[in-house]
Amino acid sequence: MKTLVLVFALTFVTTGIAWATSRVKDITAVAGVRDNQLTGYGLIVGLSGSGDSLRNSPFTEQAMQSMLDRLSVNTRGNQLRSKNVAAVIVTADLPPFVKKGARLDVTVSSLGDSTSLMGGTLLQTHLKAADGTTYAIAQGQLSVSGFSVQGRAEILTQGVPTAARIPNGAIVEAEVPFALKDLRTITLTLHNPDFNTSSRIAKAINEYSRREFKLSIADEIDMRSVKVSLVPKVTTTSLLARIGSLQVETDAPARVVIDSRTGTVVIGKDVKINASAVTHGNLTVRVTETQQVSQPPGLSAGETKVTSTTNINAEESGGQFIMMQGPNLRTLIRGLNQSGVKPNAIIAIIQALKTAGALQAEVIVQ
Repeated sequence: MKTLVLVFALTFVTTGIAWATSRVKDITAVAGVRDNQLTGYGLIVGLSGSGDSLRNSPFTEQAMQSMLDRLSVNTRGNQLRSKNVAAVIVTADLPPFVKKGARLDVTVSSLGDSTSLMGGTLLQTHLKAADGTTYAIAQGQLSVSGFSVQGRAEILTQGVPTAARIPNGAIVEAEVPFALKDLRTITLTLHNPDFNTSSRIAKAINEYSRREFKLSIADEIDMRSVKVSLVPKVTTTSLLARIGSLQVETDAPARVVIDSRTGTVVIGKDVKINASAVTHGNLTVRVTETQQVSQPPGLSAGETKVTSTTNINAEESGGQFIMMQGPNLRTLIRGLNQSGVKPNAIIAIIQALKTAGALQAEVIVQ
């Protein structure tokens, strides 16, 4: 007899009743000051028979021949059969204001049918940005966290053995042409766009500038950006350091985020529910399978067979109405907990309240 049992779990994550203040530099970024993504194609050597099969990965053989040609080794017309080489894609992030000679961490990912990069060494690889310029060169010993072991009857794999990292594996060879001193105005972009937060940032900066410089320098452009004018005899770096430490009370729209896979519900502090009646019946479905052996009579030409009998029982309970009204987050959570329904039922209730127009918040389902 086999019985199917389903178990659900629910996690509520709630925010505080009042928003805490945050520093301006923690909730904004300076427009133009950002990372740049670098990408390159390289070869890994020194693998223990776990490299690309050159028949299935012709680009690996072409790269090997090009590399050997640069090293004055002529292999044209010969068929290479090495299993210790793998083609990879190398990626890295170039931070802002980085100078020549600085070191970057790089990520290496297999491009062919290599089974593991364990023990390999990356040869000199040019890392280019979207403009085609080489900004860094990567090379070094790989650090692989995953492994794969295969026997005749079983394969054991942990992590991803075809991806690796090289700490400080790239050297910056070119700088991004960007200078703060050339800016006439500074634009601060909000990580979480909101009109109230944008207005409060501009207000906090102006209060500071009027106290220190006797003038207003900030102006909120929209929900995402605030423009700041430069101050005479004050460097851009010094001005950003000063306004970055100002405290601002942040705000955000009322939202409910639902993750139906993990049963997690995140509810913002401003979520409210209008007076409404909710009913939800608890439906339980149980599927039971029983195997039976069918034995034919003696001296007959029949065959012994195993048959299965399936029984399906459905039970529904509950169905009572629940009055719900949430003027604040605490009342809403108390009402949901007192309803006593299952996690998937709570998610269904929240979605139904939104459809009925009783839930005054944005519902995001992941």
